[in-house]
Formats: sequence, C-alpha cells, structure tokens
Amino acid sequence: MSDELVEAVLEDAAERMEKVVVHTRGEFAGVRTGRATPALVEKIPVEYYGSTVPLQQVAGFSVPDARMLVITPYDKGAIQAIERSIQDANLGLNPSNDGVAIRLAFPPLTEERRKEFVRLVKQRAEDGRTAVRGARRDARKDLESLEKDGDLSSDDLHRAEAELDKLTKASEAEIDSALETKTAELLEG
Repeated sequence: MSDELVEAVLEDAAERMEKVVVHTRGEFAGVRTGRATPALVEKIPVEYYGSTVPLQQVAGFSVPDARMLVITPYDKGAIQAIERSIQDANLGLNPSNDGVAIRLAFPPLTEERRKEFVRLVKQRAEDGRTAVRGARRDARKDLESLEKDGDLSSDDLHRAEAELDKLTKASEAEIDSALETKTAELLEG
C-alpha cells in the first residue's frame, strides 16, 4: 500500500516538474534572438470578431529567410487587427502590411539588447527552477504526512526523498541546458 502511495506522489511531482520544464522552454522561445521565429508572435492576443484569440489561430507563418517572418491571415479581414496586436506587443518590430500578408523584418540585435535578453532568459530559468523546487516541496510535504499517518516508514521516506531529489536535479538540469542553448543563441552574432 505505502509503495503505491509513494509512487503516486513521485509521479505527480515528476509530472508537475515536466510541465515546468516545458513551460520554461516555451518562455525561452518567446525571447527574440535576432532570427525570425513564429514562437515570438504566435501567442500574441488578437481581437478577432469580438473575442481575443492567439495569433496562431487566425494566421499562418512562414520564414523565407533568417531575418524575415511572414504572417498570412486565414481571413483577410483580420489583417488590421493582427498588425495592431503586433505593434501593441512592443516587440521592437515594425510590421509591414501589403494587404495580403504582414512581414516582420528582424534587425540584428545590438550587444546591449542581447545582454538584456540574456538577463531576461536567466530570470525565466530561475523562475522555472523555483517552480520545480515548489513541486518538490509539495511532494515532500505529502511524503512526510504519509509517514506521520503511519503509512510510510522512515526508511521508505528517506528512499522516496532521495528519488524526489533525483527528479528535481534532472528537471533543473533540463532547464539549465535549455538556458545554455538559448544564451548561446542570443550571444551569437
């Protein structure tokens, strides 16, 4: 019985930690690197026929070259709303609208801007690590309450905590790896 409870607590913690890692990677994708990428704009909210939807639901994306992103609305009537949303998102990009598609030219990043983005990415990585530790703390509380209720021996608690620490270290290592990759991307010319 106690093994099943421990397993359930550890599985829940692993699932939460994985969600944090995926979310953190998604946050990294939204940080501009000087290269055109749909991830930068696909979540921008667009006012479309009275409701707010993410840009990816009302338009398709293509990247004809490393510094150009073309956004093609599925409905030509949405082009003004999309253009306005991109301007309101304050990405430092000027959309050019030709009536059919919106083109975003990505200028090369200045050294100062690169360092600013690196700081931002490091902060998001720290937020991710903090969330992973929060998941560990919650799981540890659950394990300690199982021991307190007599469902778990102290030896089993120590084994479960060791397993939980392995999960935590693995999740933090994934975040650190993604951070390294994104930092290198940001700093390359």
